[in-house]
Amino acid sequence: MSNVEKMPFETYLAVINNSVGSKMFSQGFAKIDGKPTDIMRGGELSCAFFVSSVLTTFGFIKSMHATVTSTVKDLEASGWTKVDTPKIGDVIVWASIAFPNGEQHEHIGFAVAEDQAVSNDYASGTPQRHSFEQTPDGTARAIDAVYRGQHLFESPN
Repeated sequence: MSNVEKMPFETYLAVINNSVGSKMFSQGFAKIDGKPTDIMRGGELSCAFFVSSVLTTFGFIKSMHATVTSTVKDLEASGWTKVDTPKIGDVIVWASIAFPNGEQHEHIGFAVAEDQAVSNDYASGTPQRHSFEQTPDGTARAIDAVYRGQHLFESPN
């Protein structure tokens, strides 16, 4: 008989890294004034949907979200704490910037390497790998907060 030990952290990172280029998170629908509407706008606004979907899949937060604010509230309610320096597996929240249409939007993604993140690119509508200092489209963006779920880093023994 084989001894099988689950590796949730490694699987979590694999899911994040394998999401790069996926259109899976590019659409999410809600009825607005009775009319079905893609509130992700073809992936333009999918960063929180992407992050919260992955975290929900692993049971690290309670539910999926369409906004950075509601995702952060769920992170905090689920025991994630703010830390100063990103570590692989952490959730990063970047400062709000103005989109070309003038709307202000925060941004959220995952730390996947020493100075690399995966987050949704509003231009392509898909998750992309990029440096901590900029978003996938190359826009310089300051990090507002880093959240760590201690359960990600605890030894199973």
